[in-house]
Amino acid sequence: MTSATAGRVRRTAARVRRTGRLRRTALPYLLLLPALLMELLIHLVPMVMGILMSFRQLTQFFIREWSRAPWTGFDNYSLAVDVDAPVGEALLRSFLTTCEFTLLSVGLCWSIGTAAAVFMQDAFRGRGFLRALFLVPYALPVYAAVITWGFMFQRDNGLVNHVLHDQLGMSGDHTFWLLGDNSFWALLIVSVWKGWPFAFLIVMAALQNIPKELYEAAALDGAGTWSQVRRITLPSIGPVNQVLVLVLFLWTFNDFNTPFVLFGKSAPQAADLISIHIYQASFVTWNFGTGSAMSVLLLLFLLLVTAVYLLVTSRGRNKADA
Repeated sequence: MTSATAGRVRRTAARVRRTGRLRRTALPYLLLLPALLMELLIHLVPMVMGILMSFRQLTQFFIREWSRAPWTGFDNYSLAVDVDAPVGEALLRSFLTTCEFTLLSVGLCWSIGTAAAVFMQDAFRGRGFLRALFLVPYALPVYAAVITWGFMFQRDNGLVNHVLHDQLGMSGDHTFWLLGDNSFWALLIVSVWKGWPFAFLIVMAALQNIPKELYEAAALDGAGTWSQVRRITLPSIGPVNQVLVLVLFLWTFNDFNTPFVLFGKSAPQAADLISIHIYQASFVTWNFGTGSAMSVLLLLFLLLVTAVYLLVTSRGRNKADA
């Protein structure tokens, strides 16, 4: 083989190696490309459009050509955060109601789900059936489940009042569950009912990774059930719980389907969550500029809470590892 031929062979081999490295490097990005395009079309583009709309006086008069709506700058934001004005006062009240609702719902979902998962950790007769039964609320379509609860909360012919008043005789008159202050508790019941199975599923999966030898050693040392849960179970599933609580918080704070299906376009003041409030400000009063500004403020709040939560939990994990 001449030197020229050997040179061509070496150059060809080098070119093949570079092509192989390029293909291996580009393959992950090619596989992610469809997901990135869908994320761009479904989330990012509408989000950018919503931010642009928040700086315009976009009402029903400019829906057909929204780009011609007058530019208002931060006027929509000033209106939304002015708690002395009716719009800002209503938004603040809705925000506080949502915070209270989210804290109660997430706390109850996590507590019930964790307790059920710990109870299901040991094998017993009928455990598989109970596991499947517990997951029914999570498996049901949201609309079907909430509509069913809406019928159950009816004042005159609902199952809830029939059991509480007709069967148990708790009071003489039937309760209005979908009106007034009781609407908050009706919404909370539905939210917890359909949310705790998710916590149960996640925690139950996390418990499978805890070695049984830890419980056996703790039992030999005289540790009771509660002591084992407090010293073994909860610390072992700590990282999973951190993600679970964050996901439950974001889902619950942004929940729109539950109050919309349960109450319709206008929820009672006691159950006026911020999601339904922004919908009403945008699609009922036809003031899309103010509604978009409210949505952007909600997004910034959730991003801030998520960032602080991740920072605090990561520092806690670092201290525990140290």
